[in-house]
Amino acid sequence: MSEKKVEIVNSYDNTEELVQKFPTIHPTPVFTQMEKNIQNRLLTGFENWNRGFDAWKEWGDILYTPDSLYNVHAVHLTLGEYQNAMKATLRANDIQMGDFLHMVIVDDWCAINYKIATISRETGHVSPGSVMEFVHFKDYGDPLGTRVVEGWAGTRGKDYAGLGYFQTEDERAAQKAMMENIAATQVPDTKDLTVKYPVKNPTTIRTELGQKIQAAILKDFDKWNQGFEAWCGWADEYYSQNLAYHTDHAVLGLEEVKTAAKEDGSQRLYFENMLISGDWAAIHYRTLKDGIPGSHMQFLHFEEENGALKVTECWTK
Repeated sequence: MSEKKVEIVNSYDNTEELVQKFPTIHPTPVFTQMEKNIQNRLLTGFENWNRGFDAWKEWGDILYTPDSLYNVHAVHLTLGEYQNAMKATLRANDIQMGDFLHMVIVDDWCAINYKIATISRETGHVSPGSVMEFVHFKDYGDPLGTRVVEGWAGTRGKDYAGLGYFQTEDERAAQKAMMENIAATQVPDTKDLTVKYPVKNPTTIRTELGQKIQAAILKDFDKWNQGFEAWCGWADEYYSQNLAYHTDHAVLGLEEVKTAAKEDGSQRLYFENMLISGDWAAIHYRTLKDGIPGSHMQFLHFEEENGALKVTECWTK
C-alpha cells in the first residue's frame, strides 16, 4: 500500500490570498522584491504548518537548505536537529498558528511575532501564546529561490539545557564557548552609541523617522546601563504615559514597567538585530545578568506625542 502524498503549498503568486487568511495585525511596508519574497515564504510556512508535521517537514526542504541553522530558545541547531526538536514537541502537543501580530521585513531579514495555540494531546487543554522569530534569508536563484540561512526563535528560557540534547557533543562545546564569549563582551567606553551598542546584523534604515527611532533605542540602552535611577527618569521621556507593555503574562503600564525594571539587574550588551520599518522597530539583543548571558526580543511602536517621539506599545520576550 503506497503512502498518501502530503500536499503542500509552494507558490510566490498567492501572497494576497494568504494575507487574507493570515492577516498581520500591525502591518509595516514591504518594498523590494526580496522583501516581498520573504513575506510570501512566511505566509506559505503558516499555511503548510497547519497541515501537520509531515507537510511542514516537506515544506522545510524548500524553505531551508541542508546548511540552514536555527537557534531555538538560544540553542544553536542544524536543520535536522531543529526538525527533530519540533517533532518531539509535536508528539506531546498540537500547535496551531494564529494571526501575525507583527511582520517587519527589511532587506534580507525579517522579524515576526505571531499567536499560537498549544493543545495537549493527552488532556486537550489549550494554552494560548505567542512566538517571536528573527530570520535571515538569501536569494539562491532558480530553482531554489528565497530560503532561510539562519533563524532565531524565542529567547533563552527554562528549556535551554533540555534542547542541548539534540546537539552533538562538539556542538554543545561550541554552544558553551559561544555563551562564554557573550559573557566576556565589554561595552566600549564611548559617547558614540552606534559604536557602544553595535548591531551585529545591520539592515537599512530608510527614513528620518527611522533614524530617530534608532537614536531613541540606543539612548534607552545607555540609560539602562547607567543604573535604575538614570533609566527611570529617562523612561518618562522614552515611553508614553499610556504605554501598553505586553509580556507573556500581562499588559503592564509605565509605572509597572518601572517596578519590574528595578528588580532586573541586567546589563545590555549589543544587538543581534534592529529592524526599523514605518513607525515600528523589532530588536533582538544580548544581556548579561549574574554572569549568565541572556537574549531578549521586542517589537516597539513609536508615535509623536506633544512634539516628542515615544514608545506607545511594546511586545517583549
